[in-house]
Amino acid sequence: MIPILAELTGNLHIGLAALGAALGVGFIGMKASEAVGRNPGAATPILVQAILSTAFAEGIVFFAIYLAR
Repeated sequence: MIPILAELTGNLHIGLAALGAALGVGFIGMKASEAVGRNPGAATPILVQAILSTAFAEGIVFFAIYLAR
């Protein structure tokens, strides 16, 4: 029974991390496109910040996968 519970909590751990990362990437994209719409001249710096933020948000999933194994 204990190994089954351990496997379920590990899967839950990864699933919640993936859900959080997906929401984070969605919000980053939404706010980046909103910012470019307000100030088109700042599109390049906004794009750089959005790409970095997306990479950091997706990095959380890799930590979760590493910790769950």
